[in-house]
Amino acid sequence: MPGKRQEPTAHVHSPAIEDYLEQIHNLIEAKGYARAADIAANLRVSQASVTNMIQKLDAGGYLIYERYRGVVLTDAGRKIGQEIARRHEVLTRLLAGFGIDSATVHHDVEGMEHHISRQTLEVLTLLMEELEGNADLKRKLKRRLRAK
Repeated sequence: MPGKRQEPTAHVHSPAIEDYLEQIHNLIEAKGYARAADIAANLRVSQASVTNMIQKLDAGGYLIYERYRGVVLTDAGRKIGQEIARRHEVLTRLLAGFGIDSATVHHDVEGMEHHISRQTLEVLTLLMEELEGNADLKRKLKRRLRAK
């Protein structure tokens, strides 16, 4: 429905909105486009659920939806998608770096990525980068974890 595009409202987004924007962002980065079928497959939800959320995100100003053509993120939607993807990447690298199994990492990151402040993410990013650059410290910390 053409008309004036609504600006996104509050800076508070539900985890579901963040998950959709992250998936759409990731699909566009990987494939150049995001289709409802791909979003549904990645999020393990029905295409009807995806269509409902896409319409909500379109009305909220996070994306532009053209029926049968896919979605394009607005600047606001792209920003949120990028932020969540970055949180996901940092948390995954940090936890996986300690040898935690991938299923546990995935489960924990899915919960944490929506509830972490920008300030805390900066601290965790710094720690992750230091650990990745300091093999001795990483080995020492892993030994301490195994000793518990």
